[in-house]
Amino acid sequence: MNTDTIGTSAGLVWEALNVGEALGTKQIKKITKLRDKELYAALGWLAREGKVAFEESAEDPKELIVSLVQDR
Repeated sequence: MNTDTIGTSAGLVWEALNVGEALGTKQIKKITKLRDKELYAALGWLAREGKVAFEESAEDPKELIVSLVQDR
């Protein structure tokens, strides 16, 4: 995995979140077809850019709910 791959994966996650707004990591994986390490690298990329926010799922503490950060 390299930065180009991570950037491409981040784009897939971004597109999924633009449609679903707030999605669980399992939902994002299903939509994007990314593997765990690709998904979490992409989420790290988007988090570093300040584009996503995270919260724990009420139903499953192992799952994160990811949402887009609205422009200020």
